[in-house]
Amino acid sequence: MKLYGASGHAKVILDILERNGMVPDEIIDDNPAINELLGVKVTTKNDDLSENDDLIISIGNNRIRKQLVDILTIHFATAVHPTAVIAGSAKLGRGTVVMANTAINPDAVIGEHCIINTGAVIEHDCTLGDFLHISPNAALAGNVTVGEGSHIGIGACVIQGVTIGKWAAVGAGAVIIRNVPDGATVVGNPGRIIAVKDITKQ
Repeated sequence: MKLYGASGHAKVILDILERNGMVPDEIIDDNPAINELLGVKVTTKNDDLSENDDLIISIGNNRIRKQLVDILTIHFATAVHPTAVIAGSAKLGRGTVVMANTAINPDAVIGEHCIINTGAVIEHDCTLGDFLHISPNAALAGNVTVGEGSHIGIGACVIQGVTIGKWAAVGAGAVIIRNVPDGATVVGNPGRIIAVKDITKQ
């Protein structure tokens, strides 16, 4: 097992792995000034990665995770904190990380390389795209859809049946009661759009 990215996010993943009885061989990071993270060796060499390695990209930035996946040919692993409650019918994509005290309920589908952060709630029949981040204590009610690359801020709430587009951003504590288009930034209660980016130009 190896991690890619010696970040604060990596510290949380290291704790999850330790609680599951696993210790990564090393962490790969582009910064040569970092030699060690929580007792695990950090190296800048990624040319020794093989297709037989299990790798988790331990970088919080959704777009950077996607860029790395596009260039790496390797087996990606998942990491789930032992206090997370995941329904038997829920599905987790490769590379996804599930933090402590989360709840993922029946028939929820979580995409690849997602971050489901501490205390988040993903209710029944939600569908989450790849490379997204559900922040701590965010809650998605049933039948919510979230598109690729989107970020749901800390403590945000999304009512049932809402669709959030690709590469959107929902602000901390926002309450989302209607659909959110691709590339939109939404804040407040009720949520209001304050900006929309053209995701085809990112």
